[in-house]
Amino acid sequence: MDMIEKARTDAGDEPRMRADARRSRAKLIEAATIAFAENGADAPLEDIARRAGVGIGTLYRHFPTRTDLQAGVFRSQVDAVCTTADELIGTVTPEQAFAGSVRAIAAYLVTKRGLAKALIDSLGRDSELISACSGRMSDTLDRLLGHAQGAGVLRPDVTAKDVLRLVHGIVMACEKSPEDTDRLLDVMLDGLRAQGRGALASRHES
Repeated sequence: MDMIEKARTDAGDEPRMRADARRSRAKLIEAATIAFAENGADAPLEDIARRAGVGIGTLYRHFPTRTDLQAGVFRSQVDAVCTTADELIGTVTPEQAFAGSVRAIAAYLVTKRGLAKALIDSLGRDSELISACSGRMSDTLDRLLGHAQGAGVLRPDVTAKDVLRLVHGIVMACEKSPEDTDRLLDVMLDGLRAQGRGALASRHES
């Protein structure tokens, strides 16, 4: 790996690779996301490789350590949430953008189970990965809230921290009964609407 390639990797960018290698990496990230959500951050790497349809050697070529794989999943999930929020802001009503993003955050928190703690334990809370992902999530939530509050559909006193705490509480409460998650998110969204407005977009409208 040359100096430029190493710098890209250290910054969190995927190194340049052949199309088949990119596909293998994407399959590993997808399989690990599911495995970590089901079994926690210590899910067996052999099982992840098997889910991805690759050998364990291929997994280690892309992710030499468990922490590397955890970091790849963590970053990909933050990217997915932020990309979803940005797309919704530009394509649907403020009510639908907020509701859809809240649901994306809930799905992210499910897959994040134990992952953030494992990474903080391994890398430190002030690591580049944790700092960059936290900053991006915070910026996206601030932009999303500003969009909804500016349109008058969301209570003006709601903060990004409020939203994360509420969604996290619902996800944790529904860990044993995930079928209740959507209903409780609807209740939360209804409670966050600006006074005098109808309920924020339900899951059927977002």
